[in-house]
Amino acid sequence: MNTSDFDYNLPKERIAQKPLEPRDSSKLFLVDKKNKKVDHKHFFDIVDYFEKGDLLVWNNSKVFKARLFGRLEASDNDVNKDGIPDRALLNQKEVEIFLVRPMENPGVWKILAKPGKRVKPGMNVRFAPDFFCTVIVKEPEGTILVQFEEDDKEVMAKANKYGHIPVPPYVKDEPDQIEVYQTVYSKEEGSVAAPTAGFHFTDDIIQKLKDKGVEFAEVTLHVGLGTFLPVKSERVEDHTMHSEWVEISEETAEKINKAKSEGRRVVAVGTTTVRTLEGIASLERNKLQDTNKSQITISKFEGDINIFIKPGFEFQIVDAMITNFHLPKSTLLMLVSAFAGDRLAGQSPSEGREFMLECYKEAVSLKYRFYSFGDAMFIY
Repeated sequence: MNTSDFDYNLPKERIAQKPLEPRDSSKLFLVDKKNKKVDHKHFFDIVDYFEKGDLLVWNNSKVFKARLFGRLEASDNDVNKDGIPDRALLNQKEVEIFLVRPMENPGVWKILAKPGKRVKPGMNVRFAPDFFCTVIVKEPEGTILVQFEEDDKEVMAKANKYGHIPVPPYVKDEPDQIEVYQTVYSKEEGSVAAPTAGFHFTDDIIQKLKDKGVEFAEVTLHVGLGTFLPVKSERVEDHTMHSEWVEISEETAEKINKAKSEGRRVVAVGTTTVRTLEGIASLERNKLQDTNKSQITISKFEGDINIFIKPGFEFQIVDAMITNFHLPKSTLLMLVSAFAGDRLAGQSPSEGREFMLECYKEAVSLKYRFYSFGDAMFIY
């Protein structure tokens, strides 16, 4: 399957620049994937499409200000022919640093830098008098490892003090408050991008779902590098995904296993939740000799998962999902295309993709708002 197969035309004016208020007033594109039917409502209508006993699972990851601007400081190796430090390096333009994730070694982070060519091993990047990092190594795929003096929590605390909200590049203006780029249920700090499908939820919607008998569970996925890197390969199968850190508690695992055993729906909020649940389920499935889907249960887990969900993928846990509209030729569009084709008896993987692209075409014609601050889609 070619990456170009997931392209579509989107006018720039359809890219949402800020969320609607109230958040649940956004449009809701309903997709009945089994019968290939669609409908159009508002997100506050979504309560009508839940049943008592449904298990709604969301990602409680919380965003921190991962976008930093600093200036380079010369290393001991940056000297002129007389052995005097090259002061010109200290006067270069700002370097933008994007904190991607902490590594295992204390204080070591994987980052992206712009312009990356200016950043060399041994240099310091100073963001404030009391906050800097030292460049360790430039990795082949374009990422960079740096060393902070602080532990991970203190790095995030100082980033929140000196940094900027890491809104996507297609959002022109940074919000005044980081709460604009958070879900109402965010809790576990560590994400550099919000799980945006959850933006549509309000306290009122959550209460109405609880009153209807919907059960809730949460996972944590701190968004990884795969969200930011475009698919550059011509063939989808040649794209390399990056791992993401996830956590699922024993309580959540038990809720999911019980729901599946009782035939109740598991509804995932966003692609991050889908990747968490299906990634862990795939790890469990790999342990079994018999790959009968009914035997798959998930367990408490904390660590990295690396999963690329594309058309042809067999979903083991998720029965329905709430999502936003995704970038052309992105791995997230591939994921929802896979889900749109899942369990469509006798159909090829390409038919889910074709159906989803038709839905996107209709959404464009009906002036839906796209991407992070845009409208919602419910695929069931």
